[in-house]
Amino acid sequence: MPADRPRLLYVTDLAYPARGRRYGDEDVFLTSRLRAHFDLALCHPLDAAALMDGYDGVVVRNSGPVLGYQKEYDAFRARALSSGTRVYNPLTGKADMAGKQYLLDLTEAGHPVIPTVDRAADLHRLPSARRYVVKPKFGADSLGLRTLPAARIADAPLADGSVLVQPYVDFTYEVSFYFVDDDFQYALYAPDPKRRWELKPYAATAADLGFARRFIDWNGLGHGIQRVDACRTPEGDLLLVELEDLNPYLSLDALPEADRDAFVSALTASLSRFVQGAVSPA
Repeated sequence: MPADRPRLLYVTDLAYPARGRRYGDEDVFLTSRLRAHFDLALCHPLDAAALMDGYDGVVVRNSGPVLGYQKEYDAFRARALSSGTRVYNPLTGKADMAGKQYLLDLTEAGHPVIPTVDRAADLHRLPSARRYVVKPKFGADSLGLRTLPAARIADAPLADGSVLVQPYVDFTYEVSFYFVDDDFQYALYAPDPKRRWELKPYAATAADLGFARRFIDWNGLGHGIQRVDACRTPEGDLLLVELEDLNPYLSLDALPEADRDAFVSALTASLSRFVQGAVSPA
C-alpha cells in the first residue's frame, strides 16, 4: 500500500535540447509544485528501469524521443509490466506510445486525420497534393521527417512499411488540446504555421472539443496526460496531426498563472487517485 505521502519516481531528461521548448524548466516547475503532495525523486530515462522499485508510481514526463534509447525503454516497459509497477501514463496507450500505426488505423476507420498510408500500392488512396510528408513510423520530434515534391513521392522507401506518407497540408494554424484523464484542461495554438512552438491560449469551441474528445475516447487510456495536436485547414476543418500519449510537452509557460495552477491541481488529483489504487495499474 502507498505510504501517507506517496513516493514517485519522476522520469525526465532535463538537458534534452528540444527545439523551441525548455523541457528542464517545465519539469523543475512541475516537481516544485508536486512536492507539496508527494515524495519525489527525479531520474534520467536511462536509469528508470534500475530505480523504479520501491516507488508507488513512475511518472514519465519530458523524457525525450524514445527512438534515442529504444533498447533501454523496451527494458523499462517490460520490467514495469512484469512487476505491476504503476506507470503514469499507463502503458496501454494506442497512439504515439505505440508508434504511429494509429494514423493508419484512424485513416482506415474514416476519422478526421491527415490521410496516411505506408505502402506504395496505397499511394493512390491519398488526395492529390503538390508535396508529401514522409516520416518514420516509429519516429518522434520530427526526427527523420522529409517533405518530397509529388514528382518524387515514388522514391519514398515504402517497401517494408516502416515509413508513413501523408499529403502536405497547407493549414492556417496548429492547435493543441490538453487533457488530464478524460478532462479537458486548456488549448494552445500557433498563429504562425512557421513558428510551431510560439503558442498562445486558444478559446476552444464546443465543436473543437468534440473533435478532440473523440480521439481521447478512442484511445481509452482513462488516466494520464494526453495532447491532441490538430491543424486547421483553409476550409475550416480540423484534422488530427498527432495524439501524444507518452510524454507530451505541456507548454505551461504559455498559460496565464491561474490556468497553470488549475492544471497542477488537476494533475495532483489524478496522480493521487492513481497511486492510491483508485484505478487498476497498467
